[in-house]
Amino acid sequence: MVKMDDAYFFDSYAVMEIVKGNPSYKEYIDKNIVLIKENIFEIYFNILRQINKETAEEISEEYYPYVLDFDEEIIKEAAELKLEYYKQNISMTDCIGYVLAKKIGIKFLTGNKEFESFDNVEFVK
Repeated sequence: MVKMDDAYFFDSYAVMEIVKGNPSYKEYIDKNIVLIKENIFEIYFNILRQINKETAEEISEEYYPYVLDFDEEIIKEAAELKLEYYKQNISMTDCIGYVLAKKIGIKFLTGNKEFESFDNVEFVK
């Protein structure tokens, strides 16, 4: 079970930056992490494409224990968010993650420029 103390919702961008060794994300490595299954898909796919299957498997296994499930209310709110910001082309995964983070009271950690001006976001490049 994920502890919410000192927790952040890591979007796929944040995890990929940690995997790449971006020093701007070093302070978040020891934080409590929240993800959704859709993040695991994006992370696995990107590592599979950019590195190799073995590394994708390792990273997936490392981060999967931090996956949190979500309910229908989150789906509906995320769809409304996606519609509101339709022209910014925010991913479904990020919409769900952002709404879930707000609902459970933790920051959404990302470097995606679309979220830079959003409230409840820890924006790190």
